[in-house]
Amino acid sequence: MYIAIQTERLYEQIVSQIEQRIISGDLKVGDQLPSERELAEQFAVSRTAVREAVKALREKRLVEIRPGRGTFITNGMPDAMRRSFDMLMKFGASNGSANLVEVREILEPEIAALAATRINQEQINSMHDAVAIMDTALDKVDLFVEADLDFHLALAEATQNPIIPILMDSIIDILRDQRKRTALTSGGLERGQRHHKKILEAVIQRDPLAAKIAMQLHMKQVREDSEAST
Repeated sequence: MYIAIQTERLYEQIVSQIEQRIISGDLKVGDQLPSERELAEQFAVSRTAVREAVKALREKRLVEIRPGRGTFITNGMPDAMRRSFDMLMKFGASNGSANLVEVREILEPEIAALAATRINQEQINSMHDAVAIMDTALDKVDLFVEADLDFHLALAEATQNPIIPILMDSIIDILRDQRKRTALTSGGLERGQRHHKKILEAVIQRDPLAAKIAMQLHMKQVREDSEAST
C-alpha cells in the first residue's frame, strides 16, 4: 500500500529554499547565513523551525556551525563521496588499485585536454609551483606526493567545470595511498615528474591534443608502476 503524502513541515520548506539558493549559486561556499532570529523573521516562522532546518542542513553537510561566529555554507559532498570510495576500496573491491588506474585512464586525459582550452594564469602558476616542489622532493616521498596531488587538482580546476574538481577531490585519499605505493618503485618519482612537465608544457601551449596524449602516457606510467608495486 502507498502512504498518504503529508504536507511538508515548516523546517523542510526552509531547507528546500536554502538548498535551491545553493544550487542556483545565490549562496556559495563560505557565505554566512543570517542569524537564527533573522531567518525566523524572513521566513515568518518560529526560531524552533529555523533551528530544525539548520540541523537538517548540517546533517546534509551543506552548512557548518562555527561557535561564536555563525552558520556558514560548506561543501560536504567531497567528504561524503570520499568516505564512500574509501569503503569501496577497503571492503568492496578485490582489485582496487587496478580499478583506480582504469578510472584515471578514462578521466584524466580528457581533463587535461579540456584544461588546455580553458586554463588561466592562476592555475598555470599553481601547476608551476607544484612542479617546482616536486623537483626538490625526489627523495622526499610525502612532500612529492602532496605536490603531485596539487598538480592534478589544479589541472582539474583549470577545466572551469566545478564538478570535475569535486570528483577528483572525492578520490584524493585513495590517490594519495596509490601514489605513495608507486613511489616505492625504482625511478618512479623521476618518471612521473617527466610526464608532469610534458603535460604542463602542452597545457601552457593551449594544445588539447598534446595535453591528452601527454596525460595518456603518464597514466600508462602510473599503471606500470602500480603493477610493479603490488
